Amino acid sequence: MNKRLLITLTAAVLLGGVAVGYTALSGAAPDNAAQSVPSSGGPRLMVLSNGKLSTVSRTDPAGSREVTAQNCDRVYEAAGTISCLRPVGALKAGELAVLNHDFKELKTVPLTGFPNRTRVSASGRMVAWTLFVDGHSYAANGFSTSTGIYDTKTGTLVTSLEEFAVEGMPARPVDTNYWGVTFTADDNRFYATMSTGGHRYLLEGDFAARTVKPLNDFDNVECPSLSPDGTRIAYKKAVEGDPQKGWRVSVLDLASRKITELAETRSVDDQPAWVDDKTVAYSLQREDGLNDVWSVPADGSGTPAILVPEASSPAPIS
Repeated sequence: MNKRLLITLTAAVLLGGVAVGYTALSGAAPDNAAQSVPSSGGPRLMVLSNGKLSTVSRTDPAGSREVTAQNCDRVYEAAGTISCLRPVGALKAGELAVLNHDFKELKTVPLTGFPNRTRVSASGRMVAWTLFVDGHSYAANGFSTSTGIYDTKTGTLVTSLEEFAVEGMPARPVDTNYWGVTFTADDNRFYATMSTGGHRYLLEGDFAARTVKPLNDFDNVECPSLSPDGTRIAYKKAVEGDPQKGWRVSVLDLASRKITELAETRSVDDQPAWVDDKTVAYSLQREDGLNDVWSVPADGSGTPAILVPEASSPAPIS
């Protein structure tokens, strides 16, 4: 076993302890939570509640929630496909579990690292994930990520985007990292973040061609999220170009290239999620260590408001 793998496995075990500790600190699910499989009954929002896959009504997101027995560190759902990044345990590494709407496992992918981001394409076909292999913050120096994509229709599994060629570069830089994938409606193109040489790029990828293309006009932006109508990208960008100063949630209009900073002025280190074409949601950690899901209008107006208390990893159920 090489030194890097040993360090990674050791970090996974330690981080697993952190994950267990978080569950213990966050306490039981709210008193109004039901231990049951999510039902229909109108549009709903999927979240993690104390690490349990849960759903709430989009019309009453602060109301009663339905909590399942599924444990995830990150979760996302679209068109009946659920991506669950399962926690790292003291005696095992994490894994990606692809589930259907009945929670039947369709695919399990063993992973080494700490779960960080996941997304499912609008059709439910494509699943992406990001893990920290070294480090645990995008603001830190020397962090390393691993990002992969799984095609549920063909069974094609790309365990690392580092396999893709980078357009405009004769050879892939050895320090390249990728994270925060979001898919377009055609299930082939995607946007993500790439870092190399201390620079962070918003990039566009082509899954079939196995290529990625940095979009040089947008510096120090991360974790893109394409709007349901496909016209805008929400992302977090470094304040004054410096990740050490925090992150500002913003929205890019793809046609006009206009960038709108949203009304949330606190630092948001999360991949934004679109609740609908007008609303962006994200998680923020409180002083007591718990998370709340907040939302804010996508046009820069309004003020931030708690959408789902004591929850994280929001995704509209489609």
